[in-house]
Amino acid sequence: MYDKTHALMQRGRDFLGTEHAILCGAMSWVSERNLVSAISNAGGFGVIACGAMTPDLLDAEIAATKALTGKPFGVNLITMHPLLFDLIAVCAKHQVSHVVLAGGIPPKGSVEAIKAFGAKVLVFAPTLALATRLLRNGADALVIEGSEAGGHIGPVATSVLAQEFLPALADEFVVFVAGGIGRGDMIAAYLEMGASGVQLGTRFACATESIAHPAFKQAFFRANARDAVASVQVDPRLPVIPVRALKNKGTEEFTAKQREVAALLDAGKVDMEQAQLEIEQFWAGALRRAVIEGDVESGSVMAGQSVGMVTKEEPVAEIMAQLMAESEAALS
Repeated sequence: MYDKTHALMQRGRDFLGTEHAILCGAMSWVSERNLVSAISNAGGFGVIACGAMTPDLLDAEIAATKALTGKPFGVNLITMHPLLFDLIAVCAKHQVSHVVLAGGIPPKGSVEAIKAFGAKVLVFAPTLALATRLLRNGADALVIEGSEAGGHIGPVATSVLAQEFLPALADEFVVFVAGGIGRGDMIAAYLEMGASGVQLGTRFACATESIAHPAFKQAFFRANARDAVASVQVDPRLPVIPVRALKNKGTEEFTAKQREVAALLDAGKVDMEQAQLEIEQFWAGALRRAVIEGDVESGSVMAGQSVGMVTKEEPVAEIMAQLMAESEAALS
């Protein structure tokens, strides 16, 4: 049925153990048991967003996801989490098949600790040199994510990264492309360039199975591409990874939060790592307000630029079938 698409996705499908090489990006508060299991059950690859979870919470989430699907799924861990190695141990306990390390360069020993229990490691990298180094040093696959994506982003567009990374890496390594993908014809284009598969977040955020608050989903349906803006860095001494979200009052509150943390840094009350952690905790709280409580005015409505293509609530299986059909039509 999707012969051409599946042929180009074969490496990605084999790597993930799935019918389609389509990952769901890990979205904090959204990528939990319900959405993750729905993606996996629909033939894709769901990924639990650990975010700021404690090891106990992650333990419960993995167990609950396993109860809802027998298909492969992964866990996304933030590299700056203070309990990273405890979270890796939880993944080991559950024999999680794939772990995604996001938000920075994997700390010493983390890749080895994951591979020690037989899991595959996926990493992100902003430059070709770093990507090559991570893959040569044990990472099993790479996700290249452009600035069109929602949540934490890098500065370069997906189309540019794909042209730079894929010719250099795709023959030898498994590479997934992410950021700004909303339709199957785009999936087809990246597969033809050598990608093993793709990752989408925004397109799945408002699926029927997503637990996001109705007000959060309505904000997506109303928005167009230009409403999803990147956060501004206030202080050059405080390197904050920009975040793409729908413009609202919360966007301004983040600017004030950066000033507050920068002042603490100046006064020597926190070090750089604590400062960055405080920013991360701000995002976790702001995102929870929007996703769980439905406060789309002062909460953080993280969304990619493909948000304009999300116009209604649909079951995951229908979104997946539509993407695959569009890709197949484009390749035919």
